[in-house]
Amino acid sequence: MKNHPFVALLAGILFGLGLIISGMANPTKIYGFLDITGQWDPSLVVVLITAVSCSFIGVRIALRRTRSDPSFECQLPSQQNITLSLILGSIIFGMGWGLTGICPGPALVGLGLSYWPALIIVPAMLAGLWVGGGIKRTA
Repeated sequence: MKNHPFVALLAGILFGLGLIISGMANPTKIYGFLDITGQWDPSLVVVLITAVSCSFIGVRIALRRTRSDPSFECQLPSQQNITLSLILGSIIFGMGWGLTGICPGPALVGLGLSYWPALIIVPAMLAGLWVGGGIKRTA
């Protein structure tokens, strides 16, 4: 595939628009979704179900492919068991999401929208990736 940068840019723009339109880039909306004992806003359940469904279908299609474009390496997760590092990583991700009201995709969108907390969240996220990678290499 010769147009990787263009396709990646287009996919990123589409993803960012989806996050903005769905409200996933709005921390207030996220707090409303996570506040299950208060004034719970269930509207993001539709977004989550749609995202999981699209991902499930996309992975199933990718797994059935018998050949691919030689210039494009399709990377699918090979690990299928639940490990302690997966559980711990998920807990840390959830805590970060709950504390900031923003997850990695919306944080990057926030940078583009000049949302100032993203200036703190994105470097912290990258530092967490760096520390996690170091822990994984030494384990």
